[in-house]
Amino acid sequence: MTALRFDNLEQYSDVLRSRRGDAVAVRFVEPRDAEELQNYFRSLSTRSRYNRFLGAMSELPQVLLDRFTHVGPDAGFTVIATMHVDGFETIVGEARYAFHPDSGSFEFGLSIDDRWHGHGICAALLKNLECRAAAFGATSLFGDTLRSNAAMISLARKSGFVFGNNRDDWKLVRFEKPIAVAPKDIPCASWRIAAASRQLQMAAPAH
Repeated sequence: MTALRFDNLEQYSDVLRSRRGDAVAVRFVEPRDAEELQNYFRSLSTRSRYNRFLGAMSELPQVLLDRFTHVGPDAGFTVIATMHVDGFETIVGEARYAFHPDSGSFEFGLSIDDRWHGHGICAALLKNLECRAAAFGATSLFGDTLRSNAAMISLARKSGFVFGNNRDDWKLVRFEKPIAVAPKDIPCASWRIAAASRQLQMAAPAH
């Protein structure tokens, strides 16, 4: 796993662009974001929450909210996508991911505020996740979604993912994409730096 400096998570922030050019900041969630993140999930439509959590859920249970708001390899990683709306930093999307070093796979799930669907934010966030996967040294990127989630299936297909069955749940479809990006070619600058740091760490002689 690539080494992350948890004392300076800002160095892993990225700025993406919506379809019309609006700045979308992507950063690791922090404990101070707990209330706003919970409000974000509450504000999603019933269908969007169902698609995100693969079942009915009105809000995150406290245990799950705590997991979402603490960054660490054991619990996975959560990022939020924010925009300045009426002068305030507003969460417009989120993603949670985990790297599985035993298989070299990078698993993720994401959601976008219903009011911001159609602005290209989901596609931009997905591309950013590919950068993060490459920096971890992942060989593949995958997610699961409901067979009824036509929007996510369409986006994944356009993004080059291939589809297969989820062996544990017939209601789900798995989409997967190979990662074949050299560290020096990772398009996200912060994750290109993280990948370079990882290579240096791996090459350092043991003491």
